[in-house]
Amino acid sequence: MDKIDNRILEELESDGRLSIVELSQRVNLTNTPCSDRVKRLEKSGYISGYRAVLNKEKQGLGHLTVVQVSLAATGGDNSLDAFNAAAALVPEIESCLMIAGSFDYLLTIRTRDISHFRQVLGDKINRLPNIHQTNSYTVIEVVK
Repeated sequence: MDKIDNRILEELESDGRLSIVELSQRVNLTNTPCSDRVKRLEKSGYISGYRAVLNKEKQGLGHLTVVQVSLAATGGDNSLDAFNAAAALVPEIESCLMIAGSFDYLLTIRTRDISHFRQVLGDKINRLPNIHQTNSYTVIEVVK
């Protein structure tokens, strides 16, 4: 990894649809070396994929809630694995982060509105394995 590789990663992170021609111009390389570098970055795992960033509000999923989850136990049994597997199956969970601290997980939940969130919380989130307690926070604005 050098400065040019890092610049390629920055440009592709900003716009994954850049053509090799445009990317080459932005990082001051000719097309073939730039293409070779991108392929190497993909093979070595620095670039793990490309995807579209969807506008969730236009899809009718404009309500975002952050939920702190505390489990009843996280010890030697498979409670973490069971929770992880079950959380992965809930489509409204946008992200699920295991946290070191005063609670165990931080979830972001994407729903149509507060009524839909309440339904998801009662029917899905609170029924995940080994839940002890949840605390929910409605997001007012996504700053970054």
